[in-house]
Amino acid sequence: MEIPIFEFPNVEKIDTISIPLPHADVPFYAPLVVPPSDLRAPEGVEAEASDEPESTGIRKIDIPFTDFKMPVPENEILVTAGTTAVVSVAATLTATAAFKWAVTAMKPILKTTWKKISKRKKVS
Repeated sequence: MEIPIFEFPNVEKIDTISIPLPHADVPFYAPLVVPPSDLRAPEGVEAEASDEPESTGIRKIDIPFTDFKMPVPENEILVTAGTTAVVSVAATLTATAAFKWAVTAMKPILKTTWKKISKRKKVS
């Protein structure tokens, strides 16, 4: 019996590719300077006096028999919020009633149409 001999071809050297490391341009932002919490005017400088108090949109109502003042928004804010709530609830209830009516009205029409289409497909 003869043993087969295998001749392998010479291995060629393959050059490896060098991939450069990625480079990113990192954004730089100028730092913000935050004043200290106990900021005061310099000595000799007087604050400007304003005649009108600043309106924050909140008024306080005294609760009877207590020493508690409850913050309440101004009337304009309350009217706007109440109107928005009434309109949204009315629109939701109207849309719900209209959808229910459409479903009850369209149900028989869709059933008869489905039956006619089913009959045509069975005949064909």
